Amino acid sequence: MKKFIKRLTLSGVTLTLGLSIMSLAIPVKMALADDIKVTAVAGHPPVFRWVKMIPEVFVPTVQKELEGSSHSFAVDLQAGGAIAKVGEELETIGEGLAEIGTVQALFDPAKLAVQNVTYYTPFVSSDVNQISNMMDRLHKEDPRLQEAYTANNIVYLGAPIGIDDYLLMTKFPINSLADLEGKKIAAPGAAINWLSGTGAVGVSGNLTTYYNELKTGVYDGVIVFASAAVPGKLYEVAPNVTRMGLGAQFAGVLGANKDWYDKQPDEVKAALHKGADAAKDWYNNDLTAFAAKALEIMAANGATVVEASPEMRMAWAKGMDNTAKTWAADLDSKGIKGSEVLSLYMEEMRKAGATPLRDWDKE
Repeated sequence: MKKFIKRLTLSGVTLTLGLSIMSLAIPVKMALADDIKVTAVAGHPPVFRWVKMIPEVFVPTVQKELEGSSHSFAVDLQAGGAIAKVGEELETIGEGLAEIGTVQALFDPAKLAVQNVTYYTPFVSSDVNQISNMMDRLHKEDPRLQEAYTANNIVYLGAPIGIDDYLLMTKFPINSLADLEGKKIAAPGAAINWLSGTGAVGVSGNLTTYYNELKTGVYDGVIVFASAAVPGKLYEVAPNVTRMGLGAQFAGVLGANKDWYDKQPDEVKAALHKGADAAKDWYNNDLTAFAAKALEIMAANGATVVEASPEMRMAWAKGMDNTAKTWAADLDSKGIKGSEVLSLYMEEMRKAGATPLRDWDKE
């Protein structure tokens, strides 16, 4: 006689059964629960939307998709640098220290080079939905966008992290670009290149440090987006908000460890992608609604919000170095399809109705 213990899932309730079966007994057929427990990582804390979408939308959707199957799904979210700091997520997931998480292209530009294309092309579009949906489609359809993930043992699940239109928030009012001369302005990743030609001193930074460093005078201002400026309360330390129309951006995705993903059955893989698609839709809708209110919230809390004139915007755009072409050529020299992806992105944005202040790919 043999005794064994299995889990039997009935209507979402997991029961532990101890069964004794004679060696010659007729086999018992049952749906055995395959408990899938994963660790998800995010460098940013849960207050940010791209982290919040994991427990609020991604996980419940995956669980719903697996209802009635022999699989259950649970996630231990380790956010705010608990396992991976901002910019360390790619390596953490790729090495198998976590199975799923946010993959921040903006803060890992060496390994996710072509994914940074939007950050080398400002003043293209302020429509975050347009950019997010288009980049999601390109990642799914074009192998040139997949290569960097595969090379780092990552599978693209989806849920592109779109960023609403970037603003300039400063401790001083801006009446002309001349007001930026000599000022220390922080910007994330490749966005520091946007300050070329303005006279400002660009300083690399990210959302986790902006408030304190503005407060202590390390920066005179930051390039940031409204939906993050409000929860970060940046209006308290940089109350002058100038809407420059620097553009919405694509900053990252949800990714999975490829070794782990490849071992999953097809229905689990499908559920993961369904979860990512649901997270994308929730994220875009929630972001669009909140970004529209964020400027009002800042103004109600004492910030002065002004719209830059078309002339000021054009002067900024025309005064910039074309770092997009330099970036693309550098990638080309390394065997990475930088110029191809730059042209692909710009062409797709123009087809979608965007009117860039500069055609970065054609100059």
